[in-house]
Amino acid sequence: MNFFTPSNLFSSPFFYILVLADLLLRGLALYKSARKDQRVWFVALLIINSMGLLPLIYLLVNKEIVFPATAKAAPAKKSSRRGKK
Repeated sequence: MNFFTPSNLFSSPFFYILVLADLLLRGLALYKSARKDQRVWFVALLIINSMGLLPLIYLLVNKEIVFPATAKAAPAKKSSRRGKK
């Protein structure tokens, strides 16, 4: 029994999971490249169909790590009421 025949492949839930993952990764990568004004990446991500590999590479290369617990908050401004009575 060959698993990768067209009739078995398109009826497999694995195929639909791959397509959904590709769409999510591609959408996120396109969004981030557009927000950062990276036109070359945007066009490459739009044209090249790599089943999630190119968007995954883009997201890993251009990731910004922010840890909320360790990020320093801006110091609060002290209000001065001099001259106001």
